[in-house]
Amino acid sequence: MWGAEGQFSEYKRPRPTQISCRRHKERAAQSQSESVLGCHSRASRLRSDVLKENSSEEDMFPFNELTENPRRGRRSPSSPRPAYVQPWMSPPSQLMDQPWREQTFSRLDRNFLLDDLQNYDTQTRTVTEPRILLVGQTGAGKSSFFNSLNSIFRDHVTMQALCGYGDINVSKKFRTYSVSLGAGGRKLPYILCDTMGLERSGFEEGIKVEDIISVIKGHVSDMYEFNPRAAINCHDPHYIRSPSVKDKMHCVVFVVDANKIVNLPKFQLLKKFKEIKSEVNSLGIPLLVLVTKIDKACMEVQKDLTKVYSSRYLHEKVTQLGQMLGVPVSSISLVKNYATETELNFSMDLLILKALQQMLRAIDVYFEETNVRRTTLW
Repeated sequence: MWGAEGQFSEYKRPRPTQISCRRHKERAAQSQSESVLGCHSRASRLRSDVLKENSSEEDMFPFNELTENPRRGRRSPSSPRPAYVQPWMSPPSQLMDQPWREQTFSRLDRNFLLDDLQNYDTQTRTVTEPRILLVGQTGAGKSSFFNSLNSIFRDHVTMQALCGYGDINVSKKFRTYSVSLGAGGRKLPYILCDTMGLERSGFEEGIKVEDIISVIKGHVSDMYEFNPRAAINCHDPHYIRSPSVKDKMHCVVFVVDANKIVNLPKFQLLKKFKEIKSEVNSLGIPLLVLVTKIDKACMEVQKDLTKVYSSRYLHEKVTQLGQMLGVPVSSISLVKNYATETELNFSMDLLILKALQQMLRAIDVYFEETNVRRTTLW
């Protein structure tokens, strides 16, 4: 053949092996590109299917306010998708749907209780003024409960019994208090007895269980000062050798702070309670429980005291307390004593009066059983 410069040059035919190698390389590159594109397409299809399953149509095609046409893309940061909260994820309400104890709160109910307690009669000739013993933790509100009752019947807040603050023992003496109807009025036919706290206070031990049992049996007179190191004995001038039925206790009430129920197993408090309970049961004396400071234990109750029997937290604590002490929940009353208030509150009055009514009802049953046993022996 003639070359570019007019000279003849020999034509060189490519060898078959060179042609086949070139075609093989081209086909291999084409198949590789097709496989890569196929993988990309399959991955994109899988991704779109996942997005369709996990996202709504609104998320896949958000609305464009400018063009009023749907467009593809991500949701703008200014309008985040609202999170859907499952029902099981929401915290339980502090209030129950139905109250765990029926109690109406009205001034009519308060006045009805007040009238009933003013006209109380033991229906027995042997004891005209039954005695109620308050036993419990230091600072739980034993003295405050008497002051609250006295305030209700006097129609104004008063502080006759000494009250402490915190875990300091103020009531170191055995005191008997009568409730009066108004200033200079008649005494009501029941007596509340206050004792020293069971807990350790500072460097001082709490009251001994032996002293509590002596008080229950009527061996301790008014104004006796308890000695945490030694129990009272028959040689003490305040010791009553032969107590009468009037000197004995006719109802024992455990006073417990609602915020310290979990602390009962500590400091041997639960052990002391059970020892006292065993002796009380052997004597056949009714045993009740008074839970105080309920407003500090539950915020809903602090806002509205009428929600006391709808509080889920208080219901759990009362149930736990009943299991720890081995008493039914029906024997546990909840109150808020007068501490910082200067005026009476009818909701507080109603709970306090209701607790006293439960104590007097238990005393009536105790007197009836005592009379039956006495008649049977005769």
